[in-house]
Amino acid sequence: MILPPVRDPRLVTVRRGGTLGDEDHRLLALWAADCAEHVLALFEVACPGDERVREAVAAARSWAAGETAMMAARAVGGHAMGAARPLRGAPRFAAYAAGQAACVGHVAEHDLGAAAYAIRAVTAAADAAGEDGAAAGVRECAWQRDRLPGAVRELVLEDQERRNALCWNVFTRGAG
Repeated sequence: MILPPVRDPRLVTVRRGGTLGDEDHRLLALWAADCAEHVLALFEVACPGDERVREAVAAARSWAAGETAMMAARAVGGHAMGAARPLRGAPRFAAYAAGQAACVGHVAEHDLGAAAYAIRAVTAAADAAGEDGAAAGVRECAWQRDRLPGAVRELVLEDQERRNALCWNVFTRGAG
């Protein structure tokens, strides 16, 4: 479970009693979609023709653009997570990353779920290939951080520190 027992009001929308504005909420969704899309091929190689995971990335972007209702995007995210369940390793984690990204419109804190699962996907793929999975995870975390929008960068970095243990400690394996 990547969601904390106590919510950070900075990651709760104003409509729900927090301080997160709509523009920053959309930026979190777009960043989560970037994280998930970066590992999408790890799912698609294992499950060619299954569009659920790609559709979840598209739903995250569509919600951020105001083109898809939150509940519709969340439902598509659920389908991506359904695609993940029978799988193992990198394809499973890549599908979960996309599912989490599609759910950011519902709960902004799913952004770290997308990022953490993407890091786990890259780590698992490298390990399966006989490469250094930990180093691959560090590179993926750095790639993600390089793409953080300036307006939400500090918020996300602080949240990574706060929720790192809930996210399998993927954000502190030497990533800077």
